[in-house]
Amino acid sequence: MHGQAGYLPFWRRPALDRRVFFRHLGAAVAGSFFLPGRALETVARGGAETKGTARYVVFVNMAGAPSHVDTFDLKEGPWTLPEMEPTSYGGIRWPRGLLPKLAEHLDSIALLRSARTHAVVHGLMQTWIQIGRNPLSGLSKIAPHIGSVVARELGDPKAVLPPFLSLNSGGGPNRGYLEPWTEPFYVTPGGRGLPNTASPVGVAGFDRRYGLLLELDAETRALEEIGPVVGEFEQFNLTARTLMYNDDVTRAFTFTTEETARYGNNAFARGCLTARNLIRADLGARFIQITAGGWDNHSGIYTGALNPANANGLARTFDQALGELMTDLKADGLLEKTLIVCMGEFGRTVGPLNSQNGRDHFPQQAVLFAGGGVKGGTVIGKTNDTGAFTVEAGWSQQRDARPEDIEATIYSALGIDYRKVYSDDPLGRGFALVPTNQEEEYAPVHELWG
Repeated sequence: MHGQAGYLPFWRRPALDRRVFFRHLGAAVAGSFFLPGRALETVARGGAETKGTARYVVFVNMAGAPSHVDTFDLKEGPWTLPEMEPTSYGGIRWPRGLLPKLAEHLDSIALLRSARTHAVVHGLMQTWIQIGRNPLSGLSKIAPHIGSVVARELGDPKAVLPPFLSLNSGGGPNRGYLEPWTEPFYVTPGGRGLPNTASPVGVAGFDRRYGLLLELDAETRALEEIGPVVGEFEQFNLTARTLMYNDDVTRAFTFTTEETARYGNNAFARGCLTARNLIRADLGARFIQITAGGWDNHSGIYTGALNPANANGLARTFDQALGELMTDLKADGLLEKTLIVCMGEFGRTVGPLNSQNGRDHFPQQAVLFAGGGVKGGTVIGKTNDTGAFTVEAGWSQQRDARPEDIEATIYSALGIDYRKVYSDDPLGRGFALVPTNQEEEYAPVHELWG
């Protein structure tokens, strides 16, 4: 990592980077983010201007951290393979050979190139980008996933499908202190319906047993002194029953052989197909996360994940599935209602490759936005010639965009007041949807909308 162009050891980094590091370290030691800044009460009364252009969010978690300088912020040099086919589309320089399908959709894509992470540690930043705050802070112990906040704000607990679905993740940050129905619903789609929604005794046998359970529990459910737990558990059972033997649900998690071939026969493709079906069906899903891992490419980056000549490589399969998702949503008239966000936890080292022909961890990164009313063909921010640091922020705060700013952008797109403060948190401190009492004032990147 120390041999990469643009990398600076900690002691030689700009003073601002060092201050940010020590501020977060201090917050972790103190156990909270209660540092100088705006008071929560002031924020709660403020109200925020929101875009409100999207009904759905598809958040693509590019776990492992993709190389920004080979994808969303292309930088060329002696290391650039001819097969990358760097091509200019208006003001966007794009690796057409690596991401050809997305090249067809640049009129619907906006790129945020002035993004920078707080740290370059996988586990820490994976959680950070999903809860929108420092995982080491005190409030993070009760902090919900961004999708759970969306569920609480916009979801219907009695809808057929949960408002927040997490595809291919297998787990991760959960609902925090929020209600159980805002919990992420973890699914690994297989294309043959929703898994584990049938009983070995059949529908008739299951209904008999379920009816008996309701009779046995009737008196317990009526006891007020037990509190909300029984009601929450009952709602959980009702929601689960709604998913079972439901033709609409089965169709949402089913796709044809032709569709599989078009999107690609891989986990990310099945996630994108499922996301398309969930949005088409409109059965209650509002926030859909798809995890696409494998971007931690310390070695052999151009012979493995980012090999433009290998249609089955990670970048090419990512491009194919996401491109087809955008194609179908456009055809359905749903892309304008769906904000797509693609990002990893940080970027990768810039300039020549390392001694293992790969790229290591690096704080600068780039984020792709599409649909949801954003202005296509837009580039926000500019980095230096190697992609090591921001030279033009390109947005209202005139600084690097942080994960908290991305969080605020998602909320704004959905019409959620990102300055809202919940007063029902168990610590009684007031839970700000986007952290507010810090040195940096976080805000949505509204410039994405032009």
